[in-house]
Amino acid sequence: MQESLDRLMYTFVVEDVLKGFFVYVPPGYVACVYDLGRGVLKKCLLPGLHLKVPFWQRAKLFNTQTLEYRLVKDFNPKNVRALGDVPVSAISADGKPVNIEGTILLKLDVTQIPNIWQNIGEDFVDKIVRPTVRSRLRMIASRFTYADMVGNQRDAIEENVKQEFERIFYPRGILVENVLLSEVGKARGGHEE
Repeated sequence: MQESLDRLMYTFVVEDVLKGFFVYVPPGYVACVYDLGRGVLKKCLLPGLHLKVPFWQRAKLFNTQTLEYRLVKDFNPKNVRALGDVPVSAISADGKPVNIEGTILLKLDVTQIPNIWQNIGEDFVDKIVRPTVRSRLRMIASRFTYADMVGNQRDAIEENVKQEFERIFYPRGILVENVLLSEVGKARGGHEE
């Protein structure tokens, strides 16, 4: 009995106290720290090993690598935290229903991550990215004909989409690296969402 109690105390000390002093930040990530007395700290912890105050500070890792937001048929919309969505249904300028598939390359601005965590939260994809992508793709698709979308206007459409996303995402700390439309096809029976 005493041996199992000693083992339990040892596990508590190692797991909760000693590990509570350190934050390991792997390459491609930063850690944002929430302090019970000061709130979300303005400076992120860069890759490496850092000290923190156990029980008083909590660290949250954020990915600073290029993130792929994919619009694909096999996306599971029930997973709201996933990075992506089903193809976006829209109506072209000539009144044809279309489905838009592609990839949007995003990156979090390291200097804005504390602001993102403080004001938007960890679920910024569900709150900001997904609704913006759906709305803006529909808006821009309505400016072009179906022939433009599948023809030689594709570069112009991608550039329009990128500029519109930058206008909305940049003030929120999300950088748009590129917009790549992979397929624009006629939708069956109109909107599917």
